[in-house]
Amino acid sequence: MSTRSKSIAVPVLQRAAPVFAALGDATRLRLVALLCAGGAMSIAQLTVGTEISRQAVTKHLQVLAEAGLVRDAKLGRERRWELELSRIEEARRSLDAIAAQWDAALLRLKNFVED
Repeated sequence: MSTRSKSIAVPVLQRAAPVFAALGDATRLRLVALLCAGGAMSIAQLTVGTEISRQAVTKHLQVLAEAGLVRDAKLGRERRWELELSRIEEARRSLDAIAAQWDAALLRLKNFVED
């Protein structure tokens, strides 16, 4: 089997790219961590103890939503944001596949050097 056929399919990588781009921002990564630890939360809850405005958090949540990482549900007068776990799992699988490729490449290098 050639190296090319073992690589991750381009469509899979293209689908994962927006997820990793969205998570590349420290504020958005913090929001994902908060939602992961606390379940569905309002923007008010997500801004407690920070100097980030609600408007800024809203914009960051929109980026995360466009990447498919979060979704909102209206509850009374407020919106509650929660993780889209399937997209997080997809991203994890992409990273696992990349890690497996690196492991295989390092093993090939090790075998080459030791021979």
